Amino acid sequence: MQFKMDENLHPDLAEFFCEHGHDAVTVWDEGLRGKSDSVIVDKCRDEGRALLSFDLGFADIRVYPPDRYPGLIVLRMENQSRQRLMEIAPRILELLKREPLKGRLWIVDESSVRVRGG
Repeated sequence: MQFKMDENLHPDLAEFFCEHGHDAVTVWDEGLRGKSDSVIVDKCRDEGRALLSFDLGFADIRVYPPDRYPGLIVLRMENQSRQRLMEIAPRILELLKREPLKGRLWIVDESSVRVRGG
């Protein structure tokens, strides 16, 4: 699966996804740092990439209806450190094996995942 990691995520997350068979790039890799949310999410849609972000704006389904995108994953973690992010990453990959992401919004917190759309 193809992913784009927003600029607010540690680049090690993209590397972790690649190590587990996914195609993952970062906003930084593509020179999109500082671009508006709409530019980033439109680029994801055009490229067929699901977006991962800490940005709660992407969880607003009125602005970003999940059925228009290859997938949106918004991380709602109190501790947004690299270490905690890398602890949550395997859980996201496990969920990908059982739950479709295309056309959906996943809101991932410390202990659960809420799915909207589909």
